[in-house]
Amino acid sequence: MANMATIGYLLSTLAFLVLTILLATAWRGRMEGAFLLSASAVSVFWAGLSAYQASSGYSDSVLLVAVELLRNIAWLVFLIAVLSKGRREDAVRPFMRVVGVLSVILVLLVAAVLGLVYVGGVAVPVAVGFDLRIFASLGLALVGLVLVEQLFRNTPLNQRWTIKYLCLGLGAMFAFDFYLYSDALLLKAMDQSIWAVRGFIDLMVVPLVAVSAARNPQWSLDVHVSRAFVFHSAALLGAGLYLLVMAAGGYYIKLYGGDWGGAIQLIFFFGAGLLLLMLMFSGQMRARLRIFLSKHFFNYRYDYREEWLRLINTLSGADLDANLRPRVISAIAQIVESPSGVLWWRQDDQTYRPAAGWNMGEEVDFQPEQNRSLEAFLSTQVWVIDLDEIDREPESYAGLELPAWLQQLPHAWLIVPLHSASGLSGFVVLSSPRARMPINWEVRDLLITTGRQAASYLALLEANEALVDARQFEAFNRLSAYVVHDLKNLVAQLSLVVSNAARHRDNPAFLEDAISTVDNAVNKMNRLLAQLRKGRLEGRPQRYVYLDRLLSDVVREHSNARPAPQLEVAEENLSVVADADRLAAVMGHMIQNAQDATADDGSVTVRLRRDGGQAVVEIEDTGSGMDAQFIRERLFRPFDTTKGNAGMGIGVYESREFILSLGGSLDVRSEPGKGTCFTLRLKIEEPARDMDDALLQTTTVAD
Repeated sequence: MANMATIGYLLSTLAFLVLTILLATAWRGRMEGAFLLSASAVSVFWAGLSAYQASSGYSDSVLLVAVELLRNIAWLVFLIAVLSKGRREDAVRPFMRVVGVLSVILVLLVAAVLGLVYVGGVAVPVAVGFDLRIFASLGLALVGLVLVEQLFRNTPLNQRWTIKYLCLGLGAMFAFDFYLYSDALLLKAMDQSIWAVRGFIDLMVVPLVAVSAARNPQWSLDVHVSRAFVFHSAALLGAGLYLLVMAAGGYYIKLYGGDWGGAIQLIFFFGAGLLLLMLMFSGQMRARLRIFLSKHFFNYRYDYREEWLRLINTLSGADLDANLRPRVISAIAQIVESPSGVLWWRQDDQTYRPAAGWNMGEEVDFQPEQNRSLEAFLSTQVWVIDLDEIDREPESYAGLELPAWLQQLPHAWLIVPLHSASGLSGFVVLSSPRARMPINWEVRDLLITTGRQAASYLALLEANEALVDARQFEAFNRLSAYVVHDLKNLVAQLSLVVSNAARHRDNPAFLEDAISTVDNAVNKMNRLLAQLRKGRLEGRPQRYVYLDRLLSDVVREHSNARPAPQLEVAEENLSVVADADRLAAVMGHMIQNAQDATADDGSVTVRLRRDGGQAVVEIEDTGSGMDAQFIRERLFRPFDTTKGNAGMGIGVYESREFILSLGGSLDVRSEPGKGTCFTLRLKIEEPARDMDDALLQTTTVAD
C-alpha cells in the first residue's frame, strides 16, 4: 500500500509541477491567474510532502497538516476570485461574506495551533489535534463543494462550457476529501487505503483544471493543449480501454469455455485485434473523434495555425495532381471532413459551369439559366449554403431557388462561395461528411475565408493560362512578322530587277545578275516555306565565313541604290562562324537602313578591321542621325517603326538578336543631322589550314 501511495503522490507532484510551470510562464498579471498559480504551487508542495511521508512511513506531522490546509484554502481563494468576477453580484455577495468569515476563522484557528506547537512549545493532545484537523478539513471541503456548486449555478448557461471541467475536477477533489475525513471522523482513525489513492485522485484533477484554464482567456492564461496530442492520446486511451475489455472477455471465455476455451479465446483475440485495426484506420471514426474532441475540449473548433499551414500546403503542393482545381476542392473539403466535391467556375460568357471534380464526377445536365437565383444569393449574401438547413429554416434563405442539377449530385451538402476582387468567381459543392458535424459561425467564417484564398489562387492560375495563350499568339505574330519582313525584302529585290529591266535588258551582265537574283530569291522562298511547315524559323548550319568576301557581295548587291555603299577592308581573310545567309541579311539590312536615312549626295561607308581577337564591322552614314532618347527607347524595340506602313519594326531588333546569339555585340553611335555609325563585333574563328574551300563559300545574295 505504501508503494502505491508513493507512486500516486509522486505522479500528482509531477502533474501539478507541470501545470505550475505552464501557468507561471503564461501569466499576464491578472488576479485570477495569480490565485490559480498559487493554488497549483502549494499543491506541488503538499503532494511532494505526502509522497515523502508515504515512502518513509512517517506519521502525520503538523507541517503536512498545515500545508494541506493551506492547499485547500488556496483553492478556495481561487474559487472565490472566479466566482466574484463577472457573476450575478446580488446573488453572490451575501454568500461570499459568509464564506469569507468562515475561511478567516479556520485560518486563524490553524495558525493559533501552529503557534502554540512551534513557538510556545505547548504539547497539544493527540485527540485534540486529530479532531481539530478533521473538523478543519471537513469544513474546508464542505466550503469547497458549496463554492463549486455556486460557481456552476451562477455562470450563464452559454458560458458554462468554460468552467465545467474546473467544477468537475475541484468538485471531485473536495468530494473525495469530504469522504476521507468523514470516514476518519466516524472511525476516529485515518483509513490508510483511502489516503493511499488520494494522490491518483488529485492526478486526475490536473488535466481538467488545465482545460478550463485554456478556455478562460480572462484569467490571463495562455495554456495551449496540442490538438494532435489530445487526438492521439484519446485514441490511445480508447484503444487501451478496448483492449482491457477484450482481455476481460477473453479471460471469461477461457474460464468458462471448457475444452474449447483456449481455441475460442484465440479466435476472439484475433477478431478483436482485427476490429481494432479497422477502427483505427477508419476515416469516419477518426472524423467523429476529432469532432468530439474539438467540441468538448477546446474553446475553438479549429487550430487556425494548423488549418492555415494545411491549406497552403494543399494549394501549393503537388501531392494530389498537377491540376490546381482539384486541390482547391480538397483543401476546402478537409475543413468539414467532406469526402468529395465539385468546383463551378465563372466562364468568359459570365455563366458558371463545372470546372473540376474531386472524388465526384462533374458531368451534370444543367442550363446556365438555372443558376441565376443561386448566383445572386451567393453574390449578395456571401454565405455558406447548408442544404440540410434550408429544409429546417427556409426563412434564412429567402428568395433562393435551388437549381435542378443539385439533385444529380449524390449527398450534396454545402455550397461554399469563392469570392475575389471581381465578385463571385465560383463556388464549391461539397458532399456530406464522414461524421455529421454542426455548421456554426466558426465553420462558416473559416469556409468563407478559405474560399477567398482559393479564389485568389484560381485567379492567378487563370491569369497564368491567359499569359501562356498570349505568349503563344505573340510567338505566332512574331513569326508572321518575320515572314512578312523577309517577303518584303524579296519583293524589293525583284522589283529592283523589274524596274531596271527596261534600260538594261540588252546587257548580258544585267541578265546574268538578274537570273542570279531570281535564283537566290527562289531558294530563300523555298527555305522559308519549309520552315513555316515546322512552325519556326531556322537558320542553315553554321560554317566559317570570310567577312571580306561576304561584305563585298553584300555591298555589290546594294550598289544600285543611292548613295552607293563603299567598302574599306583593313585586313582580309577575317573569318567567323555563322549562318552565312542570316549574317549577310543583317549586313544588308544595316546598309539599306543607312541608304534610306541618307540623301543621294551623301555617303555610306562599310569598314572591316581587326581589334584583338574580334572582327569589327562599321557601317557609317552621313544621314539624318538619331537622338539618344530614340536609340535608348525605340531603336531596338520590336514592332516599333518610323517608316509607317512600309516597315515592320523588327529589322534592327532581329539583327541585334542574331549578333548576340553569335557571342558578339552591336553598338550604335549617332547624332541628329550628322549621321549614324553601327559597330558590329564578332569573335574571329580561324579555320583549319587543310579545310576544303567549299566549306568557306558564302552566300552572295543579301536582302
